[in-house]
Amino acid sequence: MFILMLFSLLCSVECSKIAPAFYGLERPALEYELPPLLYTFDELEPYIDEGMAKIHYYEYHRAYIQEVNSILRKWRRNTFKGKHASRMSIIDILRNVSHIPPTYRNNLKNFGSGLVNHNLYWATISPNPHGEHRIPVGEVSQQINSKFGSFQEFKATFTDMAANHFGSGFVWLCRNYSAAENSEDMIIVTTENENSPISQGLLPILGVDIWEHAYNLKLHNQKAKYIENWWYLVDWRQVNNLADWWMGLKLHDEL
Repeated sequence: MFILMLFSLLCSVECSKIAPAFYGLERPALEYELPPLLYTFDELEPYIDEGMAKIHYYEYHRAYIQEVNSILRKWRRNTFKGKHASRMSIIDILRNVSHIPPTYRNNLKNFGSGLVNHNLYWATISPNPHGEHRIPVGEVSQQINSKFGSFQEFKATFTDMAANHFGSGFVWLCRNYSAAENSEDMIIVTTENENSPISQGLLPILGVDIWEHAYNLKLHNQKAKYIENWWYLVDWRQVNNLADWWMGLKLHDEL
């Protein structure tokens, strides 16, 4: 018993040293890497099964990262303006897709979005060993109530959009921020495939992956059940952290 308690304590200490998966996306990188997570995949049980989570992370998420790294290497190597690629973060690239050289634009948009989408997905969920019904906290809670009337109304709308979205994609809660008007608003949007709301000028703070690769083993393609389970894992503390992180960035509107 003592050994188990000690092991658990050590794991907690190590996890406390790990930054959320969205940290660093605002900085240029020569090589992007799979982000370390604040939990192990078995801890997401029974809401997301361990085997599916591992495939999602080690196969799909890693593939997006490898493709982005490959594209950026080619950009640096093959054009005299390639040096610019090493000075841009993936966030800046997605916010300014139309400025990317045509040779790399579409692939960077697709795979770069896949990289960021998955970092945000993993960062805003956490284990729920006691099966608690989680509700928003902090400033995000206040904004959801102000925009949607209540958490229940927001959740029903979000769930309906996720359940009825045809094909692969994500559903997002985003901040629609306008620096010029000094205002911000919340909006629920869907994106097809691996498109990112960042390219639409939105700041995503919560997203559910509704590609089949997120749920198709244990649940046998029961998307509605997967969405229901996902709500148990949403970590509203991290959603607030992500929202604050966005507000602290100096975003560049030109490359």
